Amino acid sequence: MKQLLSIYVFYRPFILWSLGVSFLFSIIGYNLIPIFIIKLVLIVFLWYLLANTSGSKKFIFYKNLGISNLKLFSSIFFIDICLNLPILLIFKEFV
Repeated sequence: MKQLLSIYVFYRPFILWSLGVSFLFSIIGYNLIPIFIIKLVLIVFLWYLLANTSGSKKFIFYKNLGISNLKLFSSIFFIDICLNLPILLIFKEFV
């Protein structure tokens, strides 16, 4: 439970950005699968950006909790899908 809460704390600053990207691509006319592929690419870019800048210091905290980088970012992706899927399905019905 401590690991999941820590992953959520890491993901929390990105929730609004993620939702904004989802709404933007939904308005443009993309379906759900391309939206999630684009978000996967963005998460990989975020990992690359944090790993090669001063953000890599944040990973030390998560490694001390037993969370690898792969587990951290894959968990973020699955949490993102679980949060955005119902919102996007409802949004698609009204747009």
